[in-house]
Amino acid sequence: MKTLFGKSMFCKRTFCKGTLAAALACLTFVAASTVHAGACSNASLKGKYGQTISGQLLPGPGVVLPQNGIAMTTFDGKGTFAQEDFVVIDGVPTTTGFQTSETGTYTVNSNCTGTATINYPDGSWIDLELVVVNQGREFRTVVSALTMGGNMVPVNIGSTGVRVDNPEGDTENHK
Repeated sequence: MKTLFGKSMFCKRTFCKGTLAAALACLTFVAASTVHAGACSNASLKGKYGQTISGQLLPGPGVVLPQNGIAMTTFDGKGTFAQEDFVVIDGVPTTTGFQTSETGTYTVNSNCTGTATINYPDGSWIDLELVVVNQGREFRTVVSALTMGGNMVPVNIGSTGVRVDNPEGDTENHK
């Protein structure tokens, strides 16, 4: 049987099968690359990250206290971190300088979402929901729970963190 171009149907079928197989192979490689590029783990957050923190504390009916702050957080890539921050609530600094000795734990899921808990020396803590973006060079958080003095405090607070060094701590290549 001849086709419009004078080739046999055998050649046409063989060509189509070969083209289909090649296309499927390319799609498989592209899909695998996309999955690999988007995969996250605790190792996705490693090194020092500078953060901006902003939002509101809502301690009582009709009471809204604006909060702004900055933090330097160092993630170990294994699920723990250390942090120091400086926070202003309702126009008043909470400390005279950076509050140090903050520690915490975090978990990053393969879909780049996760959770973290910041523990303060006075026994207070903050629970966070987070997302890792830009191949681990940045992250975003929202406070899901804030406990101060043993009491839950309603809040509307978020933060953005940007890595200030590379995961190995070599700042020469990241100026």
